[in-house]
Amino acid sequence: MKRSITLYGHRTSVSLEKEFWDGLHDIASARAMTPTEIIAEIDKVRQPEENLSSAIRIYVFTYFREQLK
Repeated sequence: MKRSITLYGHRTSVSLEKEFWDGLHDIASARAMTPTEIIAEIDKVRQPEENLSSAIRIYVFTYFREQLK
């Protein structure tokens, strides 16, 4: 699913599978943030060569993996 978001005043498109969007929304809710705020955090720490969609997937995966420990 492709969605448009605004980061730093610029529109950008992010393509994620529905399950990752759902996970991102769950994380944002648990952290009392919006999904866009979470994405902005991810964008600030990702490597320049790392695709934003991939960075989001890794973040969501890691978040839920940590919940299992």
